Amino acid sequence: MNAVTAIDTSGAHALAPDALRLAATGTQVEVEALTAPDAALAREWDALAADAAEPDVFAERWFAEASRHLAPPGVCQLAVRRDGRLIGLMPIVRAARYGRIPLRHSENWAHYHRFLGAPLLRRGHEVTAWTAILTALDADRDAGALLHVSGLVEHGPVHRALVEAAHALGRPCDTVHRIERAMLATTLAPDDYYAATVRKKKRKELGRLRTRLLEQGVVETRRLTTEDSVEDWIDAFLALERAGWKGAAGSALACTPQTAAFFRDVVLSAHAVGKLDIIRVDLDGVAVAMLVNLLAQPGAFSFKTAFDERLSRFSPGVLLQIDNLQLLARGDIGWMDSCAVENHPMINSLWGERRAIIRVSVPLAGTLRRTQFAAARALERAAAAIRARRTRPAPIVESDA
Repeated sequence: MNAVTAIDTSGAHALAPDALRLAATGTQVEVEALTAPDAALAREWDALAADAAEPDVFAERWFAEASRHLAPPGVCQLAVRRDGRLIGLMPIVRAARYGRIPLRHSENWAHYHRFLGAPLLRRGHEVTAWTAILTALDADRDAGALLHVSGLVEHGPVHRALVEAAHALGRPCDTVHRIERAMLATTLAPDDYYAATVRKKKRKELGRLRTRLLEQGVVETRRLTTEDSVEDWIDAFLALERAGWKGAAGSALACTPQTAAFFRDVVLSAHAVGKLDIIRVDLDGVAVAMLVNLLAQPGAFSFKTAFDERLSRFSPGVLLQIDNLQLLARGDIGWMDSCAVENHPMINSLWGERRAIIRVSVPLAGTLRRTQFAAARALERAAAAIRARRTRPAPIVESDA
């Protein structure tokens, strides 16, 4: 599973458009259908992304528009405005179950290919936006017992603002799930970072693998340029991924029209706005490893990767990641989120930093809602305690013999 996994939305239903209003302090929350934005909203959205509290390509307009290919029924978007100015956007859905618990609630929508789930909030207005969202949901009888938000960067400005807004309203903001995934964050030059992070023995082994790959034919590492056809590179990636285990399992992007269209739209849109970087390793002119990066200066996200599994003995995907470190030489990229699962053995061995991604739950106003929240959290804690006991190593018993 992806690091960002929304709680079951099989019982989801839509919010009524324009159902939520907050007149106090000049702040207004509106519910909008998840459709293509008109020209005015598109301009507002892009301006909001340019002034966002934290870089997040997955919340930008072009990614959200591509994500409509994957949207289930019932997804809407909360738009928060302060004195008429857009300060927040969050896709939201109603859900009938909270994990395994039958409990109606509201949650952000984050599909499998969206590796962060935070709302897009304007810098300096994060607490105001969260307060407006919580207060509007408080007033909505159909919002359920709580707001569940997945895919937050722990202690990032969006997470900190939610904690502050919740506490100001007299309620907890509980972290209910946490993972750490590999991250690259450095001021070092690419070669210096590689030498400092990867132990000498492993570097020697990877060098040997590169030499063996070079013996198979003409090997070339290329980055997408203005001379290349983006469409051709998209086709090459989809074919490469589908030829491997994901294709056999039916989970490759090319396996369904919806995911193929989503990927194509993301890559083309990112290219159009100057936020695309693709790197590939070719053997005799044919791609054997590819990596699609999405840029959000001063950071970047490793969005999708694939390699020719017939050449796995040469680790072309690992060699590609080493070559990808040259992205640091651009000068405008200082960190990269791997978007990988926790404890991924390959990327964890190459990147030394970690990024914590969390899910949080906040109760909505009302005695019944607070009671339901408390009961759900008690069940979660009990289940976590049982899992911990099951995975705890057995004590070593010394024998007198």
